[in-house]
Amino acid sequence: MKFLVSAALAMLLAACGGSPLAPEKSRGDNAAAINVQLGYAYLQRGELVLAKEKFERAETQNPRDPNVHSALAMLYERLGKTKEVDQHFRTALRLAPHNPEISNNYAVYLCRNGRTEEGLRRFRAAAEDPLYRSRDAAYTNAGVCLRNAGRLDDAEANFKRALLLRPNSAEAAYQFSDLQLTRGRVKDARAQVDQYLAAFDATPELLLLGVQTAHALGDRLAAERYARRLRVEFPGSAQVRAIPRLDQNPG
Repeated sequence: MKFLVSAALAMLLAACGGSPLAPEKSRGDNAAAINVQLGYAYLQRGELVLAKEKFERAETQNPRDPNVHSALAMLYERLGKTKEVDQHFRTALRLAPHNPEISNNYAVYLCRNGRTEEGLRRFRAAAEDPLYRSRDAAYTNAGVCLRNAGRLDDAEANFKRALLLRPNSAEAAYQFSDLQLTRGRVKDARAQVDQYLAAFDATPELLLLGVQTAHALGDRLAAERYARRLRVEFPGSAQVRAIPRLDQNPG
């Protein structure tokens, strides 16, 4: 874990020129950026008190940095403080109104909390930004949001858009295939899984979905083939542990 923090610190120093002689004017900004990275490292480890300390220090050092407020919003979501989440996301977007990453992150929070239409507007803003490198992720997230709201046709359309933008998106392929399986389109789901696995690296989620679709089609040989790959390529995964349950309840 220390290596991850050190690596983040090294990258930030490199981005800032790597020199302790950086202009006085930028030292507060640089320190805030470093504290944000350190805070994220603590957040990933579940050390919320330390993450909060770093993020709040970053806010003191550079209160006009939208990334600081986005980080605080994500922390407060983990703490269950919804008022603070909204406050910091809105501040981040006021400071950086055209930042698609922040729009996407806020949209995830909105959809997760039942504010579907607000979330979809934010996803749309991110997905339609031609400079956003993760437009496919915004479309995929929008699809998940729509699926959770029961709007399955719209969800499917968004997963397809994500795959058009990035055919090797494992998450979009999984979400699209899983939706097809849920809707009873088992052959289509199986075809999508096979198409992805033939062209790109496997993921445990897609291989397990292959097991599920094969079972649903009564194809025991194919189910075992997917399961064998899953055991070999991802031996310690949760998906491997799920295989016996699927074998016992193939329907």
